[in-house]
Amino acid sequence: MPSQRADAAARRALILDAADAVFGQHGVTAPLDLVVERAQVGRATLYRNFPDRTALVEALLERTVARIRRQVETLGDRDDALFEVLQGMASRIVQSPALADYWRAVDPDEPSIKAARQTIHALLKAPIQRAIDAGLCRADLQVGDITLISGMLGAALRGKTRDERARLATRALQLLREGLRGNADGAG
Repeated sequence: MPSQRADAAARRALILDAADAVFGQHGVTAPLDLVVERAQVGRATLYRNFPDRTALVEALLERTVARIRRQVETLGDRDDALFEVLQGMASRIVQSPALADYWRAVDPDEPSIKAARQTIHALLKAPIQRAIDAGLCRADLQVGDITLISGMLGAALRGKTRDERARLATRALQLLREGLRGNADGAG
């Protein structure tokens, strides 16, 4: 029999999955009752875990950062890890356009966004250096450029359907990969 703590963690994950799906389909302003319905939990359970919409959205942001952390750890010392992470970021934009748009719209100095950005930068520092050392990307790439790259991938949000977003994200990755390659000496 699972412990209460494990049950609570499972319900929390279920709510986050439901919120991700609902927000992906209806936007981050969707009624939270849709999240409750999809998660098949009571309203009290939702609000016990997430006192408001902001807390729910911030938890989704934290989960996204955790996914990036796991991906970086899984990729280990691969020279192409940076490009795999960028592919993962593009896929996330395609799957959850409303959340991706929300992250872009929020003030970058808002504490949770700033902390997430700093964590992602720290996570990608070593993969960037490995890609540079392996000659896979330009020598002048800096960790701060990840924010700009993320914004470029965000152009996929212009697609009205998942297929259009996927096509735009794929094209953005193709262009970014060529641009990141640059010349071996780092001069654009």
